[in-house]
Amino acid sequence: MRDVTHDPERLRRVVLIALAVLISAVFLWMIADFLIVLLLGALAAGMTRPYYKALLRRFPGKKNLAAGICVSVLLFAVILPLAAFGTLVAFQLLDLGKTAEPWLREQISTANSFQRMQDHYPWLATFAPYKDQIVAKLGELGSWLGTWAVGAVTAAAGGTLTFFLLLFVLLYATFFFLVDGRENLRTMLYYLPLPSEDEDRLVARFVSVARATLKGTMVIGLIQGALGGLGFWVAGINGAAVWAAAMAGMSVIPGLGTAVIWVPGVAFLLIFGHYTAGIGLLIWCGTAVSGVDNFLRPWLVGKDTKMSDLVILVSTLGGIALFGPVGFVIGPIVAALFVTTWEIYGEAFRDVLPEAGPLSIPTPTPPVAPPPSDKPA
Repeated sequence: MRDVTHDPERLRRVVLIALAVLISAVFLWMIADFLIVLLLGALAAGMTRPYYKALLRRFPGKKNLAAGICVSVLLFAVILPLAAFGTLVAFQLLDLGKTAEPWLREQISTANSFQRMQDHYPWLATFAPYKDQIVAKLGELGSWLGTWAVGAVTAAAGGTLTFFLLLFVLLYATFFFLVDGRENLRTMLYYLPLPSEDEDRLVARFVSVARATLKGTMVIGLIQGALGGLGFWVAGINGAAVWAAAMAGMSVIPGLGTAVIWVPGVAFLLIFGHYTAGIGLLIWCGTAVSGVDNFLRPWLVGKDTKMSDLVILVSTLGGIALFGPVGFVIGPIVAALFVTTWEIYGEAFRDVLPEAGPLSIPTPTPPVAPPPSDKPA
């Protein structure tokens, strides 16, 4: 084997690879705070590309104009309304935080109130001797909720400058990806030593899962949150916008969904004697809110994900834990690329991998008892 120092071309390649890895690592570390925003910009560009192409047909050769219109529509039709709704949620969260503790104390500590609840729910009589302790703990809970709400809103207000900076990067990235995204993607794929069919397969899986997540999960979540918030508002529960946002957020988690929010809401109304509102909210959320997922998901998502419900669940939860709220998009995408990469690996090494036969688990043989001994004890 020849020494690399005596092979100038090989030495050049080794140095270039090391330099490329080093510079790439430094560059990614430098822009680490913007990577998620750049990914969201790429996803936004992918979702608005059909409209961009339609505008190009109307304004031939004017790429910047078409991209500018798409970004403007994205800003004024999607981002600003969501920001306004977020502001409403923040104000309602503050109100809930301020009123939670005194309201809980009033509802539970009043003798008549507690006696009335016992009349409707006899099992509550078991807790009557502990009423004072329960009131104290509920007061602590209300105080904690108030402190948490104030802290959350204060932290959000403190990050306003950062929000506008990231918003600018998001919009600029969306504009850039609309105009030059395909050319840059083609350049990036050129540097991967993979056959074009494998590259196309990875890109197609990325696009299909991103489309399914955004079209399905986000749209369905917004609709379910709006319907659930409307139900809470009609039922007379304070902070309807907060509960709407909570249901929209929980709807992205398979297997749990909006029921995590509205079931306690129904129980709250029934426990405090609001039977008409409680039963009405139960019917509304059980049919309209939950039915949205069953009706719209097959139409919006279809078979784009091609992943099991278990993989979608753990990737969504893992993505949220690692990347924050945007993890509900990133998690399934990473899972899809993981599955696709191993599928390509299996096909590339088919000639050296053993055939996967049926799995047979041997049944353990019960121990054989020793023969009786003829010797006297």
